[in-house]
Amino acid sequence: MVRWRILVGTALAAITVAAWGAAPAAAAPVEPGGGVVSPQVVGGTRAAQGEFPFMVRLSMGCGGALYSPTLVLTAAHCVSRTGANTSITATLGAVDLQSSSRITVRSNYVYRAPGYNGNGDDWAFIRLASPVTTLATLPIATSTAYDSGTFTISGWGAAREGGAQQRYLLKATVPFVSDATCNSSSQYNGQVIAAEEICAGYTSGGVDTCQGDSGGPMFRRDASNAWIQVGIVSWGDGCARPNKPGVYTQVSYFSSAIRSAASSLGG
Repeated sequence: MVRWRILVGTALAAITVAAWGAAPAAAAPVEPGGGVVSPQVVGGTRAAQGEFPFMVRLSMGCGGALYSPTLVLTAAHCVSRTGANTSITATLGAVDLQSSSRITVRSNYVYRAPGYNGNGDDWAFIRLASPVTTLATLPIATSTAYDSGTFTISGWGAAREGGAQQRYLLKATVPFVSDATCNSSSQYNGQVIAAEEICAGYTSGGVDTCQGDSGGPMFRRDASNAWIQVGIVSWGDGCARPNKPGVYTQVSYFSSAIRSAASSLGG
């Protein structure tokens, strides 16, 4: 079954209200084929404090990246619609979701990609009620120049398929998988939208994003050795299964729309 990589249900509350926010979990996103989607980092190791300062945990059970001091880039399937929204809490600035030094900020608006219908266009912005100016932001790729090679994934999602959410941020690296391979009969058999999605993972499985990682960034170093975001955690078949790489929104394809939306939101 193909699954979004969002956590649903009440297990989220066990992480702490401060980390996830007091709002009830959103309804489980449903993919076009009727399956419920879900992701976390499987096969990862613990990230160091400050290693990825742009990482954000969202209270509906998703991840995100700090695009600007007031905007968090995440997945469209993590949110219900565009409009005013004060129910989401973003947790930033700490790898430990229970750290006393964590920053928590409420949302005031959600922007979901206007073309999103459960199949592609899987990106969205969460606008924060107050700016976070003490943390580095994560620039997005604006061309396909960085859409191959080895990528870094990171999140607080499950460390195994069906597992619990993590208190500490995990990280891993995954290799690019070509559209042709990812859409082959042995992998996703044509389900991947080649123009706007990018696959990454190992043929043997073992390393992947998983439940609770949806909306988080996939990133790599650019020519200046700075981090740049190339993907948004979107979906996959289970977690870290052989021949089932993670599927990510291809940020470069949407870069113009993302930048235009950010500008309209004041970010």
